[in-house]
Amino acid sequence: MGVNLAPVVVKHKIRLEDLRGRTLAVDANNFLYQFLALIRTPNGSPLTSPNGTVTSHLAGLMYRSTRLICEYGINLVFVFDGIPPKQKYTEISKRRKNREKATIEWKLALEAKDYAKAFSKAVMTSRLTRPMIEDAKKLLHLLGIPQVQAPSEAESQAAYMAMKGDAWASSSRDFDSLLFGTPKLVRYLTITGIEFLPSKGISRRLEPELIFLDEFLSRYGITRNQLVDASILIGTDFNDGVRGVGPKKSVKLITEFGTIENLPSSIKMKLTQNYNEVRSVFLEPDVDRHYVVKHSLMQEDELYDFLCDQKGFRKERVEKVIERIRRYRLETKQTDLQEWFTSKDTLKDLS
Repeated sequence: MGVNLAPVVVKHKIRLEDLRGRTLAVDANNFLYQFLALIRTPNGSPLTSPNGTVTSHLAGLMYRSTRLICEYGINLVFVFDGIPPKQKYTEISKRRKNREKATIEWKLALEAKDYAKAFSKAVMTSRLTRPMIEDAKKLLHLLGIPQVQAPSEAESQAAYMAMKGDAWASSSRDFDSLLFGTPKLVRYLTITGIEFLPSKGISRRLEPELIFLDEFLSRYGITRNQLVDASILIGTDFNDGVRGVGPKKSVKLITEFGTIENLPSSIKMKLTQNYNEVRSVFLEPDVDRHYVVKHSLMQEDELYDFLCDQKGFRKERVEKVIERIRRYRLETKQTDLQEWFTSKDTLKDLS
């Protein structure tokens, strides 16, 4: 879920067309969870293959990624989570308990035939397992879309790639990417522009957003280190915040006192004692500095075998995706997807 910076962040509404020719390092797990939550049957059950394995994430990944690339000209490199920092274990435990609670409520709603409530609870039960991740990686490989395995947090690896210039921006719905140092963050990389809010049982319209880290920091006259301190006060995936201190108050406190160490004792005593460890998670993250963005050709026969024969996808739907890629190659005179990623971004930064 990440840190809540929404009330203070400086953001720009953009169109997908504005990202044409850009390379984005995408938080893959974040991307896949969106499909697990939303691509479901009316009673809230996820899509499955004939042998019962979940395929909602594969359907969303295949359709959205190829449309973003072929119709909008956006170059995607998917970055997968590795082993989470130990400071995240408490948050992971909380999420597990929330999923278990939502699963019970989902089943009760089904028994009561309250399908609207069942769906709203079902979207909160999503769990991305290792086999599901391996399926997603295989699909990307067969489509010819590059991927990178992070040693720890995907957001930190994607931010590092953006800082190096191998990606124009990182893409995630979470603001943590800013704490990890990405120069630019693209949120809501979505085509339909709809998000379901299970707690309210309603949907809302979303538009892609672009956030410049330097602009955000300059607005409040703070450094990235100070932004991390402010976020620790709010609460992150790696620590509980101080009760009663929200985004605006935390930025105000850090602007006034400079660092956590200089805060009044009445506030500091309420803060987690391992805040220096949390700082290190963001400022000295575990990333692969020797990563390689591997490219591959689209493998048509293997796609049919994997998606149709193994996962139960309708052949005509897979044909549509393959034809989309073929058409894009023809229009751009490309021989394979590798050429999408061989040129540097040369357009001016958006403003």
